[in-house]
Amino acid sequence: MAAAEELGMDSSGDRMRKGESSYNEGQTGQGNDWSPPKKNNLLYQVDEDPPWYLCIFFGFQHFLTMIGGTIATPLIVCRFLCMEESDLGRGYLVSTIIFVSGIITILQTTLGVRLPIIQGGNFAYLVPTITLLTTTFPPCDTMNLANMTAEAKQEVWQVRLRELQGAITVSAIFQVLVGFTGVVGLLLAWITPLAIVPTITLLGLSLYELGAKQASVHWGIAALTIILMILFSQYLRDLQFPIPLCKPGGGLQVTRFPLFTFLPLLITICISWSLCAIMTAYDAIPEGSTARTDFAGSLIQDAPWFRVPYPGQWGMPTVSVAGVVGVMAGVISSIVESIGDYFACARVANVPPPPTHALNRGVGVEGIGCVLAGLFGTSSGTASYSGNIALVGITRVGSRSVVLCSGLMMLLFGVFGKFGAVFATLPEPVLGGVLIFVFSVVTAIGLSTLQYVDLTSSRNLLILGFSIFMGMALPTWLQRHPDAIKTGSIMLDQSLTVLLQTSMFVGGFLGFFLDNTVPGTDEERGLVSWHENLRQADSSAVSGASSIYDLPYITTHLRKLKWARYMPVFPTFEGFRRRSSAKDSESGNIPL
Repeated sequence: MAAAEELGMDSSGDRMRKGESSYNEGQTGQGNDWSPPKKNNLLYQVDEDPPWYLCIFFGFQHFLTMIGGTIATPLIVCRFLCMEESDLGRGYLVSTIIFVSGIITILQTTLGVRLPIIQGGNFAYLVPTITLLTTTFPPCDTMNLANMTAEAKQEVWQVRLRELQGAITVSAIFQVLVGFTGVVGLLLAWITPLAIVPTITLLGLSLYELGAKQASVHWGIAALTIILMILFSQYLRDLQFPIPLCKPGGGLQVTRFPLFTFLPLLITICISWSLCAIMTAYDAIPEGSTARTDFAGSLIQDAPWFRVPYPGQWGMPTVSVAGVVGVMAGVISSIVESIGDYFACARVANVPPPPTHALNRGVGVEGIGCVLAGLFGTSSGTASYSGNIALVGITRVGSRSVVLCSGLMMLLFGVFGKFGAVFATLPEPVLGGVLIFVFSVVTAIGLSTLQYVDLTSSRNLLILGFSIFMGMALPTWLQRHPDAIKTGSIMLDQSLTVLLQTSMFVGGFLGFFLDNTVPGTDEERGLVSWHENLRQADSSAVSGASSIYDLPYITTHLRKLKWARYMPVFPTFEGFRRRSSAKDSESGNIPL
């Protein structure tokens, strides 16, 4: 089944065929069309390149989807850095995290897992960051900032940021090693559908509070945003607009452009954002509300026109054991989350599951991104953005060229401070409406993996329900009782508290543990088709039958080298799921 169908993008096979026929008239000589022939319900495959103007539009949608969460991370951390509202450092932090997100997005798409995945600031680092800053330094309200000089105020927040930089940089080295040494590939033998489902599902469910909080600033605007998204992406997706174009030999011809199929999110944001601007101009929204477009006006005014972020711009990072151990919890949660994201993205993009070498590279490159984030001083590590994976399903555009274009936009916006700061005026209720929509799709993507599992089995129902329920219940309880864990070791208490407050980690771990320990047949657990797909992904990668995950330019040469098959990050790597003997092959067993 096509991923877009699973997301509810097409509820009728007849309707799909009808839309396919109308879209592709230009291919049969009956007219001209802006869209290519549909394949598996995607407008553009992973290795296909849309025209440059569509790349800009699609890339801009990805940028708008990730920018809210990416900017929010440093702005939240600023409160715990004791940074004043008027401090230029706020704008510098925003520009830095956008710039670094662009670098790692490009690296991930070209050299990492090579799927259309956006990278940005990760909320998994937020809790350990706040814990580190509040336990290591005195509270901000005890600092007499009003009587300090500008240099002293700057040193107050830069000391804290340097400590955070060191913790992120050193802990991210662990992620680099886990990826590039092939440890991730070894774990795949025990990562099953019932481990993936709660991880991805809780990723969407755990963010409902964030979406609701931002939407509650003005529920009217948020509701309008949600309604428009549903209207454009579902009801009007097959509506095509006639556009007159000049013929090469002279005269005019009319072509049809499926506007709402291509740009539902961008059109929705522009309409809702414009409405907020009009209501702000007429003071229909109270002063001080984050629904106003002038709420972040000082940030735009203070941001420089041109500034290139660079490593060590806040000084030399400092390292402490407590800081590294605490942030390590965010790294572990990020790895678990990213593995699920890779499978979800492959599913939405209608490509085979990522083979072992691609997963190893993906996690390793994300680790490099977090090292860069620490050295540059972004105030957060980076990770894959699930909302942008959902956007691939919504727009049905899986081209990695679009994500590369979005990465270049991040570099541009990170360098031109004022241009990038404009997006800080995106009203919270608009962003909240978008988050509610896209993360509901993320939740559905997680649940769609259940197609491999026997849902008539009481064993599977127990594992599924318990892992999701506990993945929500335990983190909620610990958030209300942060001092509940007392082992006698402060560092251990901090690490366990952060891990158990991460719903994706709790649910994913319970699903992982129970599915691998509770007795059940391979057919019941969905392992026959699941591991067969993974084995075929590795076999296709080794034989060269599938080039989606191949490294550019060098894969052909690597296939000629015998030693390359033992390198965990090369496309020639044979993986950890090879059949051990002809007997296994004949019996149909798939060894782990």
